[in-house]
Amino acid sequence: MFTHTPVDHIDFNGCRVFVKRDDLLHKDFSGNKARKFAYFLHNDFPGVSRLVGYGSPVANSLHSMSALAILKGWQLDFYTDHIAAQVLVSSKGNYAAAIENGANVIDLSLVADRDGRSCKEYIEQVVLPNDATALYVPEGGRCLYARDGVHQLAKEIVSWFETRQLNELTVFLPSGTGTTAVFLNEYFVLNKDSIKVTTCACVGDEDYLKQQFSELISDTSFHPKIVSTDKKYHFGKLYKAFYDIWRKVGEQGIEFELLYDPKGWMCVEQYLLDNPDTEILYIHQGGLLGNATMLPRYQRKYAAV
Repeated sequence: MFTHTPVDHIDFNGCRVFVKRDDLLHKDFSGNKARKFAYFLHNDFPGVSRLVGYGSPVANSLHSMSALAILKGWQLDFYTDHIAAQVLVSSKGNYAAAIENGANVIDLSLVADRDGRSCKEYIEQVVLPNDATALYVPEGGRCLYARDGVHQLAKEIVSWFETRQLNELTVFLPSGTGTTAVFLNEYFVLNKDSIKVTTCACVGDEDYLKQQFSELISDTSFHPKIVSTDKKYHFGKLYKAFYDIWRKVGEQGIEFELLYDPKGWMCVEQYLLDNPDTEILYIHQGGLLGNATMLPRYQRKYAAV
């Protein structure tokens, strides 16, 4: 369980693109968050009874952490800056699923002793000093503990690569903090240099992503290649081009999520134009539960959708 997901392939603009189906890891604990949280699942933490995290109330990490808490028998306390009214009343998506899993989601805008602190500051200054039973996981699982599960993913890719008897492979995935991408590439540099990781920056720009890489691994020789689109796209904003490519890829029989994957597939499209003979393995990082709230937003904005 939680390893050895299958590899499918799709036809994309006349090219074969392999897809590592990490969305199929587990119905509640899947995708890149499950890989990044694998260390916490597979190791014992004596005395821990509470999992503490923070981020957006609609983030994939919230749902994944709530599933991890159930699997470990912990209570999840998840801190967020604000919870929008439509999120509170929605019966679908990451927030609703996390609440159903028993998560305690704390809206810091309603907390009296916040004193202008960020979520991270509040947890570090107020929550953790007063609770020896708490295990704190940084936003999105961006920490060195993520290396454990991501290296397991890399080993699975190497095994598949060798079984297919390929000569070279480009592993592609879109990045937020870049944690998965940099730890994947680290493993390949050390163990299988015929496999390279290519990624794109979704949350910030390329400089932001490089900084995120460096905070985890300072040696730039381990950093993945970053590619970009001609046009700048703001994270979380709805673009018709995103919906169009998401639908185009989905017509091949695999659903992807609507926040990171559209830009990811745009970059794959451009990459294949420049490198038509490249073998690409796209990492499906899960996150499909978020489509339940993202898709209606597209439908409201674009009537034709």
